[in-house]
This record gives sequence, C-alpha cells and structure tokens, in this order.
Amino acid sequence: MSWRLSFRCSKFRHVFGKPSTKENSYDGVPITRSVHDNHYCSANPCFIAVVTECAGGGSFLVLPVHHTGRVDPQHPRVCGHSGRVLDVKWNPFDDHCIASSSEDCTVKIWDIPVCGVLQNLTKARKTLTGHTRRVGLIEWHPTAENLLLSSAYDYKVLLWDVSQDGAVLRYPVRVVLMPIFHRYPAEALLLSVSFNTDGSRLAVASKDRRVRVLDPRTGKILQVSSSKFHRASKVLYIRGFKMLLSTGSSPWNHRQVVLWDPDDLSEPLYEEELDGSAGVLFPFYDPDTHMLYLAGKGDGNIRYYELSSEKPYISFLTEYRSLLPQKGLGVMPKRGLDVSACEVFRFYRLIAIKDLVEPLSMIVPRKESGVFQEDLYPMTAGNQAAMTAQEWLSGMNRGPVLMPLKPGTQVPNPYPETPAEKGHVRNSLRIQMGPADGSASRMDLDFMEEAFLEEQLAYQDAKYPKEVSDLSGWQPDETQIPLWTYCCTPHCCEPAERPPPTTESELLQAFYRQQDEIRGLREQISHKDVRISQLELEIKNARNSMRATF
Repeated sequence: MSWRLSFRCSKFRHVFGKPSTKENSYDGVPITRSVHDNHYCSANPCFIAVVTECAGGGSFLVLPVHHTGRVDPQHPRVCGHSGRVLDVKWNPFDDHCIASSSEDCTVKIWDIPVCGVLQNLTKARKTLTGHTRRVGLIEWHPTAENLLLSSAYDYKVLLWDVSQDGAVLRYPVRVVLMPIFHRYPAEALLLSVSFNTDGSRLAVASKDRRVRVLDPRTGKILQVSSSKFHRASKVLYIRGFKMLLSTGSSPWNHRQVVLWDPDDLSEPLYEEELDGSAGVLFPFYDPDTHMLYLAGKGDGNIRYYELSSEKPYISFLTEYRSLLPQKGLGVMPKRGLDVSACEVFRFYRLIAIKDLVEPLSMIVPRKESGVFQEDLYPMTAGNQAAMTAQEWLSGMNRGPVLMPLKPGTQVPNPYPETPAEKGHVRNSLRIQMGPADGSASRMDLDFMEEAFLEEQLAYQDAKYPKEVSDLSGWQPDETQIPLWTYCCTPHCCEPAERPPPTTESELLQAFYRQQDEIRGLREQISHKDVRISQLELEIKNARNSMRATF
C-alpha cells in the first residue's frame, strides 16, 4: 500500500482505538472454530450474540451488554440447531429478536426474553425451511420490517416475510436467485450481500469473485463487474455517496480495496492494494462520519479511512494495532454508543486464542469531555421501520427513520407507524427498561423471573399441542435432506422424551416392565461374585497351560 500522507483538514484524523480491560470484556467464551468467512458476532444496545463451539449441534450465546467479566462455562445458550451455526443477525427494529442460519439447512427466528436467556432456549418462534443445503448468509432489510434475506449453498437466494402465520415457513415471498434447469450458476452462490439505503438495490459478491447489483424484488441483474483485475470477496454500499466498495484480491494475490459506481461496474472509480496477507478483509462503514474501517480475518490491526465524494475518494487516517488476532467482529449500532465519551464506533473483537470478546471503542479526542458534541452525532438510522413488508413488496421505497443521539431529544416519525408483528406473550411481559440500566429493583427481578417462566411455558404449550388440529399450520418439507443423529449434550439439543402413559392399562404395563428390568438387574448383581470367581479360575488355568507349554 502507498502510505501517502493526507493533508486534508479532518476532525477525525486523531481518532484512536481504546480496548476495554479484561473486567469490561467477555472472558471464557468458547468461540466457534468454524472456518466460514462470517463475523460470528452481532450486537445491539441490549444484548451481544456470539457463535460458540458445541459438539453435536450448533449454539450461540446471548449475553446482556453489561454482563462483562468471566462467563460461566455452563451459561445457558440458544441451541435449537442440529448443525453448526454459521451466521447470526439481530433484527434492527426489535432488540429482542435474532435470526440464525446453520448447516442444518434452516434459518430460525428467536425471541430473547427481556431478562436474557436463563436456561437453554431450544424453541424458535419461526423456522424457515426453504433451503436444501447449509445456509451461509442472512441479512435483514434496512427499512422494511420482518423482511429477511437468506443465501445457501443450494444456489438459492430467498427473501422471507417472518410475520407470516405458522411456526414453520416453507415458501419465501420472493425468490431472488435460484438454479435453472439443474444449472448451478456461480453468481447464485454468494460470499457477501449489502442493501442500499432504502433497500431497493442489493449488491452481492459471488463465487466467481464478481460484484453484481440486483433488484431484490425481481432478482434481475442490473450490473456486473469484470473479474480481470479484481476478485471480490466482500461488498458494501457506501450510504450517503453514490458508491459501492468491495474488498478482495488482485491478480498478484494482494489484498485490495476498490470503489465502484453502482450504475456502471465496467470500470472501478478507485483501487488500491493494501498488503500481501491472505485473510479476508471485512469492510465497515459509518455513514454519519463517512469513516471506513478495514479489518482482516486473522489480523490484529484495523485501518481507518475517511471517504469523500471527490478524488481520491479515500484518505488514510491511522490504524489500531494489537498483537491478538481477531476471528470475527461485531458492531454496535450508533444508538448504543456512549456519546458522552465521544465514541463514534464500537467493535466487538472475537479473539479465539484466548476465548475473549473484547470491546474496542473508536474515540474522537475532545477537550470538553462529558458534553454532547453536535458535529460528531448527526441524525442517524433508528430502530423504527419505515414501512411494512407488504408495502415494500408492492414497490414502495422509503429511507430509514432517523433519530437523534442527544439524550432527551425526540423527533416524530415522518412516516405512519407500522404495526410491528409481535407475539402476545412478548407484548404482555416486556418491561420498558433502557439498555444502560445496570440494576433493577427486587420487584422488577421477580416480575422478570415470572415473565420468563410464563414465556417458557408458552413455548412448551406450542411444542406439545393438546389437539392434533393445533398442528394444522405445520407443513412437511420433502426437500430437506435427512439430518444426522448425534449424542445429546446439555448445550445442543433437548433430551429424548417419551410421552407419559394416558390410560390405566398402559400405566400397568409400564410398571410391570420396570419391575422386570429391576428383577433382572438384581439377578445380575447376585451372580456377580460367582462370575468373577469363574473368570479368575479360567485365567489361572490359562496361565498354567501356557507355562506347561514352554
């Protein structure tokens, strides 16, 4: 990389990374050993989710943001998948809803209780079963609620409306890409996806290492880049500028960053080689400060840049360096940052060699600390949806609903409020509690514990319906491959359960069966000493015969 000096006047030229201490980090997290090129971490102002290593299935941890320090090895997990979890994403409009994809060919939507996960969570609110191979990528729509994109190794890219009725969803609302006549095009196997600001365009990086721009409603390919000089692995829309950024490698296998015009991908606007490392380069962009962060998988450093609409488009600022390599990174939304400390970005670095999740804050130094800086925190995308899924599917486009970050300031929603699809249990049990509250009264704790128990009972009622008619919303999926069997572990799946006897005759039969088993075990115990004496005599005779032979 050409380390040219930048003499541009920038208020972000002194941004520095401040790692948290071990007491304020998450220690003892068994980070997954999967080699998939994902982040394995997702964060919001209430919780942080980390994909963990688990034998015999897939699981991930959900921890409250302020639950720092040493994590209990037996901490309850979300463990409803029967294969490795490959990706997790929080719903941008619901801090208690998270989606996960797995090698078991499914995508699951989970409801996290307001008090966190207090016991292993195995019952998902929704299960999406439209794929026949492992699902590697999921992405929420940035402005429409309940819209989720999934991409799998069956060369299908599907768009789901998770507000539809039924616990098992088999049919998506849109098929963006899929195989045709048993042909498996390389452009349908995605390595990275990114929506633009209003969600009307979708940028993807595919297996053939090209960048494409699609219409997510119809699946029509609008633009395709040339792979002659750049092999893309990650792609990102630069919101606020009419640009598209991709990271990948050059023909000489040097890591490369390239800027594109999304309306014309024939030639790049800007390209620059960084280094010769082999790890995938993850791009992160902050549209409020126009800062770009580049972090490599397996690297210990994170580079900062500032973007502009004029050439040379990218200006290098500085970099954060660490001796500990990161396996993945999570990002906190802007509404969860500490504005009093001039924090403009926050990473959650997954350090697998130490089983550590380390928060890393990007801070702009200012003389007056504790004062809200208006120039650092403009209006940003909030946690309200701009429209419903049906409105977006009908062709409507809207930008995100903006919110101020200054404490105590509220701005009305310019769009009509959309009825969020929320379950009756969650609506009746949640407590309006800010994410920064680290303590609660005894009455609130009792209420939260009772709410959690009622929610778990509701899950059990949904799992074991009293009548066969309750299963009318379930649809079998003949396209799903049979899953393998595995040993049950406390963090992966539920133990095998046998329904109790329903009649008196069945109860008597079970009682007699148990009595026969107990009687057989007692006979085995009583004959144990006799059998031991027989075996010892046989061993003694065998030794004597061997000695006589020699």
